[in-house]
Amino acid sequence: MATAPPVSAAQRRKVLKVLFISLLLDLISFTFILPLFPKLLEFYRDHETARGASSSSILSQILTGLNTYKNSFAKPINDRYDIVLLGGALGSLFSLLQAFASPVIGVLSDKYGRRTALLWSMAGNILSVALWVAATDFRTFLASRVVGGLSEGNVQLAMAIATDISDESQRGATMALVGVCFSIAFTFGPALGAWLSTITSVAANPFASAAAFSLFLIVTETVYLYFSLPETLPGKIVNGIANGNGAADGPGVKATQKERTTRTNSHFLLNSTHFVFILFFSGMEFSLPFMTYDLFSYGSKDTGRLLGFIGLIASVLQGSVVRRTHPLRVVQMGVVSCTIAFFLLGRVDSQRGLYGAAALLAVTSATVVTGLNSLSSFEAGSGERGEKLGNHRGFGQAGRALGPLLFCTLYWWAGRETAYAAGSAGMVAVCALVFSGLKVPPGTETVRKSKAKTK
Repeated sequence: MATAPPVSAAQRRKVLKVLFISLLLDLISFTFILPLFPKLLEFYRDHETARGASSSSILSQILTGLNTYKNSFAKPINDRYDIVLLGGALGSLFSLLQAFASPVIGVLSDKYGRRTALLWSMAGNILSVALWVAATDFRTFLASRVVGGLSEGNVQLAMAIATDISDESQRGATMALVGVCFSIAFTFGPALGAWLSTITSVAANPFASAAAFSLFLIVTETVYLYFSLPETLPGKIVNGIANGNGAADGPGVKATQKERTTRTNSHFLLNSTHFVFILFFSGMEFSLPFMTYDLFSYGSKDTGRLLGFIGLIASVLQGSVVRRTHPLRVVQMGVVSCTIAFFLLGRVDSQRGLYGAAALLAVTSATVVTGLNSLSSFEAGSGERGEKLGNHRGFGQAGRALGPLLFCTLYWWAGRETAYAAGSAGMVAVCALVFSGLKVPPGTETVRKSKAKTK
């Protein structure tokens, strides 16, 4: 049986509004850089070459290490693929830092409150983007990625907040709201970032305009959260939602509720499924701009348009299908779509085929992570949500740390067809985990159906 709503309907709407606006600002800012990576990394490589940087520079050492790794396979390769491998390495670094930081941020949010943890996370985000604005050399850009990887906690804290204010019957729809933010951000963020990259305001850093607008969005989000977000940690709620100082803020339902004492799906199984899925999906996701760059000579604007197409379809699905479907069914739908998309990407030879595969990837983007997050939240008690959801995200980020480097390496070493065939086989394994291992928590599907009938 589902628990009673932990807050009043009015307070829930208030928090969801703040959550939606702030997360949208954050994710649009975050997606600016995605279509810029190939040209951005080429800029820093060419910049160091032009000024005759010594072999002891950080970028030179990284490229030397990557080339040593590449040459160990004794396979001739165009220097263009150095950028692919470097991009994979940077993507892996950011996610590896997130894998370590996410559980810590989750535990701190359980102890000190969601609002406090989120504001400290925002301070780190501001520093990270400010470093990107000032990044006239690769060392500063690398520092911005390190700081960002250690401090980015917005998504997992948004999920914890969404769980705090939702009962089990509301959980899937509330988590879908987080997914909608992702989808909208991927619809507009990459395209906006690509457009801003064409505006050269600082000759020493041609990407400064995109970075500066990203910083503006992050600062705006931080100010908005400071003044608008109440505390939602159940231990600090007496009646309704507590304000930033832990005081009661209006009538509501007491936070103490009877919680599920037995687990339908173990956190280990959920976390393992998340890890394996993200391992393959992130590798494909990160290699996609490089694949289009290689096959169709896509520039930042073309890549931004493709990512926007994926985001638009995903946002429509999030707002219609995902929020009305049980999270397990949502996950199953997404992993099947992803398996087919991998198969198609290994054989695509036209832009029509590319966009067909992208439509399937949009289904995956709208469903799998959102559904797994919802299932994980069902199995977490009020005093451990930050920790459990942080661990869940940490497993996903560990997969994201390994995926780009491994997949980009396979893409370079064995070719596109082999890389995506391996990805398709990996997704078949994920399907086996999802269809045979995961189960619907008792009562949650019944409640959702009954609510749907009354609407």
